[in-house]
Amino acid sequence: MELLSQFIDIVLHLDTHLALLVQQYGLWIYAILFVIIFAETGFVVTPFLPGDSLLFVAGALAALGEGGMDITTLIVVLLVAAALGNTLNYHIGRYLGPKVFHWENSRFFNKEALVKTHAFYEKHGGKTLVISRFLPLFRTFAPFVAGIGAMSYGKFQFFNLAGAVGWIVSLCLAGYWLGNLPWVKANLSLIIVGIIIVSLIPAGIGYLKSRGT
Repeated sequence: MELLSQFIDIVLHLDTHLALLVQQYGLWIYAILFVIIFAETGFVVTPFLPGDSLLFVAGALAALGEGGMDITTLIVVLLVAAALGNTLNYHIGRYLGPKVFHWENSRFFNKEALVKTHAFYEKHGGKTLVISRFLPLFRTFAPFVAGIGAMSYGKFQFFNLAGAVGWIVSLCLAGYWLGNLPWVKANLSLIIVGIIIVSLIPAGIGYLKSRGT
């Protein structure tokens, strides 16, 4: 429970924690952010890591010039992390194959999210890799499912890069452009909560629909 409480505190006060990391590690923050985004997109067991809110806050800190952060460098580093993370996840999916659908739920594996992502993939194909970038859980499972479905590598990379650009650029620039607004700076924690809620709405709607059928 203590670990869960600490994790919730980090997510809800991401602005404070990230700003502290920037002060402590300076430009090494790029490496830290790279690892977080790479892991969140690259491993099906780490979908709980912050994604959308992290990008927004990082962009906001770059706008404030925290630790010498530069928005262009930030976007390039995170683009590489997001693209490589998805690529690793795709290869893991290809290696493991359909047998993963026989795995049971555990602390580190969400079978329901995998099944729902697979159904979404069957309906929308490669566009899933773009759309899912903005959906927690689905974002982590989409490249994995693409690998299981043996999507061609060239097609995968096209949608992978398109999704990465749309996700990283839009959220980092949103934070960068809004980061200097007094109201945003004063209420960044509330904005983080809002981003989390909005990003979870599609998954919530899908869950309610499945309960109603």
